[in-house]
Amino acid sequence: MIISLNWLKKFTTIDMPVDELATLIGARLVEIEEVVSTVGKYNGAVIARVVSCEKLEGSDHLNVTKIDDGGAVKDVERDEDGLVQVVCGAPNVHADMTVVWLAPGATVPSTYGDSEPFVLGARNLRGVMSNGMLASAKELDLFEDHAGILEVTGTIAPGTALADAFELNDSLLDIENKSLTHRPDTFGIIGFAREVAAIQGVQFHTPDWLKNTTPDFGNKQGDLQAPSVSIDSPELSDRYQAVVLTDADANRQSPLEIQTYLARVGVRPINAVVDVTNYLMMLTGQPLHAFDYDKVIAVSGGDPTIHVRGGKDNETLELLDGRTVMLDAGDIVIAAGDIAIGLAGAMGGANTIIDQNTRNIIIESATFNLYNLRSTQMRHGIFSEAITRFTKGQPAALTAPVLAEAVRLMNEWSGARRISDVADSYPGQHDPVTMGVHNLRINNILGSDYSGDDIRSTIEHVEFGVKKIDDEMTEITVPYWRSDIHIIEDIIEEVGRLNGFDSIVPTLPKRDFTAVRPSEFDELRTKIRDILVRAGASEVLTYSFIHGDVLKKADQDPSDSYRITNSLSPDLQYYRQSLTPSLLGLVHSNSKNGYDNFALFEMNKTHSKTADLVDGNVPAELYRLGLVLTSKTAKIGAPYYQAKKMVDYVGTMLGLKLAYKPFPIDTTLAFTRPFDLRRSARIIDISSGQSIGIVGEYKKSVSKNFKLPTYTAGFELLPEAIALAVKHAGTSYSPLSRFPSSERDICFQVSTEVSYQQIIDVANDALKNTDLDVTISPVDIYQFDNASVKNITIRIKMTSKVKTLTGDEVSQVSDAIAQSVTFSSAEATVV
Repeated sequence: MIISLNWLKKFTTIDMPVDELATLIGARLVEIEEVVSTVGKYNGAVIARVVSCEKLEGSDHLNVTKIDDGGAVKDVERDEDGLVQVVCGAPNVHADMTVVWLAPGATVPSTYGDSEPFVLGARNLRGVMSNGMLASAKELDLFEDHAGILEVTGTIAPGTALADAFELNDSLLDIENKSLTHRPDTFGIIGFAREVAAIQGVQFHTPDWLKNTTPDFGNKQGDLQAPSVSIDSPELSDRYQAVVLTDADANRQSPLEIQTYLARVGVRPINAVVDVTNYLMMLTGQPLHAFDYDKVIAVSGGDPTIHVRGGKDNETLELLDGRTVMLDAGDIVIAAGDIAIGLAGAMGGANTIIDQNTRNIIIESATFNLYNLRSTQMRHGIFSEAITRFTKGQPAALTAPVLAEAVRLMNEWSGARRISDVADSYPGQHDPVTMGVHNLRINNILGSDYSGDDIRSTIEHVEFGVKKIDDEMTEITVPYWRSDIHIIEDIIEEVGRLNGFDSIVPTLPKRDFTAVRPSEFDELRTKIRDILVRAGASEVLTYSFIHGDVLKKADQDPSDSYRITNSLSPDLQYYRQSLTPSLLGLVHSNSKNGYDNFALFEMNKTHSKTADLVDGNVPAELYRLGLVLTSKTAKIGAPYYQAKKMVDYVGTMLGLKLAYKPFPIDTTLAFTRPFDLRRSARIIDISSGQSIGIVGEYKKSVSKNFKLPTYTAGFELLPEAIALAVKHAGTSYSPLSRFPSSERDICFQVSTEVSYQQIIDVANDALKNTDLDVTISPVDIYQFDNASVKNITIRIKMTSKVKTLTGDEVSQVSDAIAQSVTFSSAEATVV
C-alpha cells in the first residue's frame, strides 16, 4: 500500500521531516519498507496556455504552437510577443487549451531516475525550431494515457510550476500491509492520517460526512424503483446498500488533482464514474462497485431483487477481466434474481458491465465476511485493492456515509442524479462497544505511570468516546471504524502503542522470578528422546497436516481426519491421525539419497474424529511416539524383532517390564491401520496392565504405496500411557553386578500355532522365585517349508549380584525354563 504524504497533510498537520515521521510510524503503527521522494522529478514542468496552433507545412500530423508561460522560464527563445514556439504531434492539441510544457533542459518525468534520463532541448524539426515539448500524462508519469497531451482544467495561471499546482513534490510511503491485517481503518488515507496525528500527540477530527452513519442522501431527482436487497445468509454479510443513479457521463473526467493523487498511490484514473469509487476507497478504505442497472434487470428477468448468497454447485461466472470461474460454496455471490452478477468483494460480472451505452447505474456499498473473501482471494487468484481491504474486515457502519458521498461526487464530477431510494439490508447492526478502564490496571499491565488525563488525552486523539467517571476510572466508547477493539486489553494496547512502548521506562517486576519446573510428562518425553538417540535413531519434526493421499496410502480413512479449510498448501489438507504416515513418507527419499540403514522417530500431537472432544468442543490433541527403522541391505531375521528390540530398550531404560500380545484382527484403531496385525503385537506394561502401543511390520499394500525397503518395521507408542506405567513402576535403578554373566541357548520345537511370546511368558513365570537377574532374547525362529512345526531358539542370560554362578546353578535355571515350556505345551520339545 502506498500513502502520499501530501494527501495525509490535507487531514492533519505534519511538522517533522519525513524520515523522522517514517521512524515514528514504524515504531508506533506499521513498518515502512521505503520512502520514495518525488522532489525534483517535475523540475522544468510548467503550466502554459496554447495561444495559437497551426499545421506544420509538409507534415500530416505535426502542429506549430505558440505558448504563453507567463515568462516564467528563462533563457529560452521567444517571439516579439514573448511566446515560445513548440512543435507538437498530439491529435488533441488546439488553441486556448492549458497544457504542461517541459522546457528545454527539463528531464522527461517518466525517465526520471533512469540510468539514461531523457533531457529535452531546443531542436529543429522540419525547418522549424521546437523548444521542449507539450507532455502527455504518460510522459509526465502521472498515469497511463498517451493518446494526447494532458489538458489541464481549472484556472491555473500560466507559468505556475506543475509541482506547485498539484503538490507533486511529495513523499510516498510504501507500507508493509501484513502489519495492518487487523486494522481496516488504516487502509484509507483518513484513517491513516488519524493514526499519524495521534502518534504526534495531535487531536484528529474526522470529516463530518464520514462520522455521520445516518447521512442525508439529498433530494431524489427521479422515481425509479430501487432494487430490493436480500442477504440470504446473514453470516456472509453484515450490510448491503444500493442506490440507482442516472445520466452519468462516462466521457467526463474527474478533477486532475484527484487523478494525480490516485496515480500516486497506484490507481489508474479512468473516468469520473470509476474514479469516484476508487477515490473513496483510497480515502476511507471502503470499496464500492457499480453495475449497469438495466442489465441487472434484464439478467434477472425483470426481478429487481439483489441477493447476497453463497455459490452453488457447478455455478459459473464470467468476470470483468474475461475469465470464467467455477464458483464454490465458500464464495459470496451477488445475484440478480437467481443469476450471479458479481463475485462479492472481488470482481463484478461481465453480464452487468458498465459501457458507453450505460444510462442507469447501481452503486453498491457493502461489507462481507472476511474469512470467505480470504478463501475466494486464494481460490481465484484475485488480489485487487478492493478485496485487500475487504479481507481486513470493513465495519458495516462505514457503508452509508461512503455511499452518500459517492452520490454527491457522482453528481459533481459526472452529472449523475439519484433516481431511487436507498436499498438497505443491515443484519449485522450492533450497539457501540463501551467499557470502563481503571488507570491502575493500565499502568500495571504496561509498567507505566500514566495519569488519568494522559490516558484520556491519548484515547481522544484517535476519536474514542471518553467519559471521566472519577480520577481513577474512565468510560470509553469505541468508534464504529475500530472493529478490532473488543476487550479492555485492546484499549490498554492502544495507550501503550500511541505513546510509544519505547517511552515506557523499563523496571523489574516485583513478582517472583523462579523458573517454572517442567512437568513430569515433559521430563519423561525428554528422557525418551534421549534414550532413542542413544539407541541410534534420529529425531525428525514433520507437519501436523498431511495430504489426503498420504492417509489413503497408510490405509487410513480421510473422513476420520479433520480437514483444514484454509490449508497452507494443497499438500497440507488434513490433520494426521497418527505419526506413522508422516514417518513412512520420509523413508524412500532418504533411502534414495544413499542412507542404507537408519531409524527415524518423532514425538508429536495427532488429531482424529474418532477421539472425544475436550472442553470447548475442540478436538483432543493426542500425543504419539512413532518410529520407523529400515535397511536396504539384507539382514537375518524379521524386522519385527529389530523394532521390538528398540521398544525393549526404551522399556528397560524406563524400568518397565513389557509383554507382547496379539492384536484382534478386526481392530479399528487409527494408529494400527498401517501395520500388518499378523506380524505385529500390542505392547503391554506387565506391572500396570497399561497398553502402550503397537510394534510390528507394515501391510504389503502400505509398503508398496510408500516404496519401502523389504526390511522395514516400526512402532507407535502412547506417551501418556507410558507415563502412567512409569509412575506405577517407581524407580528403575539397579546397581550393576560385579560378577560375570552366563548364557545358555535352548531350542524348542513347537507347533506353528505357538508364538514366541507364549514361550517367553511361560519362561518368565518359571523365573518368579529366582534371585538372579535373567533376561531372555530371541536367537532364531526356523520352519521347514510346509512343515507343521517350527524351531524357536531363545538365549537366557543369568547374572548374580553376590557370586559367580556355577555350571550346575546355570543348568538348574535353564532346565526349569525348559521343563515349564514343555509342560505348558504338549507339542513343545527341547531339541
